[in-house]
Amino acid sequence: MIRLLITRNLPTAVMQAAAKNFDVTERKLHRPMSSCEAREALVRYDAILPTLGDDFSSSSFERLTKPKCKLIANFGVGHNHIDVGAARKLAISVTNTPGAVTDATADIALTLMLMTCRRAGEGERMVRSGAWNGWHPTQLLGMHMSGKTLGIIGMGRIGQAIAQRARLGFGMKIIFYNRSKKKIEGCEQLASINQVMALSDVIALALPGGPQTHHIIDRDALASLRPHAVLVNIARGDILDEAALIEALVSGKIAGAGLDVYEYEPKVPDVLKQLENVTLFPHLGTSALSVREDMGFMALSNLTAYLEGRELPNQV
Repeated sequence: MIRLLITRNLPTAVMQAAAKNFDVTERKLHRPMSSCEAREALVRYDAILPTLGDDFSSSSFERLTKPKCKLIANFGVGHNHIDVGAARKLAISVTNTPGAVTDATADIALTLMLMTCRRAGEGERMVRSGAWNGWHPTQLLGMHMSGKTLGIIGMGRIGQAIAQRARLGFGMKIIFYNRSKKKIEGCEQLASINQVMALSDVIALALPGGPQTHHIIDRDALASLRPHAVLVNIARGDILDEAALIEALVSGKIAGAGLDVYEYEPKVPDVLKQLENVTLFPHLGTSALSVREDMGFMALSNLTAYLEGRELPNQV
């Protein structure tokens, strides 16, 4: 039976299904794996089911010649914590779980958009602190999203799901930037990120992580935003220059931000925690039981395909 390491506890139904077909070792820690732990796992196990933050960067594969592991079946669509090229050189395949995360992540994007535009986080804190003294006409005036322009950076599955919700649910005009040409009903593709930023009331970042997109939203891109604009990131923390974002928020160059991911996650800069015009989530994108189960079952289907010698359905 194939020896499988599951690096973090997954939903009960997923763990039970895994145990039926694999010799499962469950890592009992909630923190991400270090590079040293990852290297050791590559030597000891036939397959590994890791997730966000587990350090399978290039250093994890250094000095390995014939690792036992032949498949890294990632739990999650993002795989920028895995050096896929280094894995391939050692004949290790890598898979992920696209599709299962799409709707839930898009829902969180809309939640962040609404909370930030309508200043809901500020209002919730006001009530909890006892500072609310009753309704008045100019209290916590925010941006009404209906009919505004939403700019989406990255028009993959999640970007399109965000666009559908915003266009059909809020009557928003959708413009977007994507590296390849795409025709999306009711949406207009523009030639550059800065063009989209300059024309949008709300920006949603939905790009994959990795070296090609690191700090793709930099100080120059943020400078294109108008002072009333709100930026939301549900993608990967390092696609956004966090220091430049903080500068824009503190100086009032943009109105607010909603963040579900961070550049040095789980570390969140103290200044972001102190700013009232920022909505902060603890990476809730796929945080629903049914979604996490679907992700787990998709990862197991990748593992089963490997076990049976079939083509991997979600190879990256």
